[in-house]
Amino acid sequence: MQNNRLGLKGLVAASFTPFDKDGSLDLSLIDNMAARLDSWNCAGVFVNGTTGESLSLTVEERKETAEKWCRAARGTGLSVIIHVGHNSIPAAVDLACHAEESGADAVGMMPPSYLKPETVDDLVECCRLVAQQAPGIPFYYYHIPDLTGVTLSMIEFLEKGHRLIPTLAGIKYTSSDLAEFLQCLNLADGAFDLLFGRDEALLSGLAMGAVSAIGSTYNFAASVYNRIISNFELGNLKDARGEQLFMADIVTLMKRYGFLPAAKAVMSMTGVPCGPARLPLRELSGQEKAALQQELEDAGFFDRI
Repeated sequence: MQNNRLGLKGLVAASFTPFDKDGSLDLSLIDNMAARLDSWNCAGVFVNGTTGESLSLTVEERKETAEKWCRAARGTGLSVIIHVGHNSIPAAVDLACHAEESGADAVGMMPPSYLKPETVDDLVECCRLVAQQAPGIPFYYYHIPDLTGVTLSMIEFLEKGHRLIPTLAGIKYTSSDLAEFLQCLNLADGAFDLLFGRDEALLSGLAMGAVSAIGSTYNFAASVYNRIISNFELGNLKDARGEQLFMADIVTLMKRYGFLPAAKAVMSMTGVPCGPARLPLRELSGQEKAALQQELEDAGFFDRI
């Protein structure tokens, strides 16, 4: 089997797409976002994914954002994975070709989520057509069945996919099926990267054998998650569980306000603004932002990060 893996270790931040107040792109904010992640020794950034509101962007906006992140990451320790999934496979093909031309280290792809692939063979063919347009860099399938509704077997996908997709490196795995995660991780003697995608359950992923993880809250709380990792590696499970519980409670708190709008508000609160969310999501009101900030202060969030 050809080895095309990035071999990432540690945290990969799922980046926010920065907007002006009027909802247009403000790519000037990306330099500060990249500098923060690099200063926290993050392993990489996952661009134009769910956190990046990719399906609310035009193809041209996604290309501009990808280009800017690739430029911002040069000279840092950040690997750049560009998500290219789209409900239109020809659009995904175009985005994949552009990502490699822009200098991305890898591409990722969630499946079409309106008219969905009904079999693993259909899914593999969609991915093959996209991956072959970025032949020089690794390809990661983005498994997030809660949002896409595509619940096909990832074990079968890897078994069939590696024969038809030469650049298949693994899966960004955002599902609560930890048994399947473990099976995929150990398939073919650990031939594939499994990037764990549940921030609030990172410790579970580490216990299963994950060595890298992609998440939204790593943009502003990487220090907490790095403590989870270090405590786990040292065998300090009580401390690791305490840090994980803290972040699980914080994620639950943010979800009450609408997770993505709240997360973008938290970015501003922590000194690296990236603007509001775009419709169909909405920006939090001033009153909501103040209430969220007070709840976070009461929880000790700003001291702990």
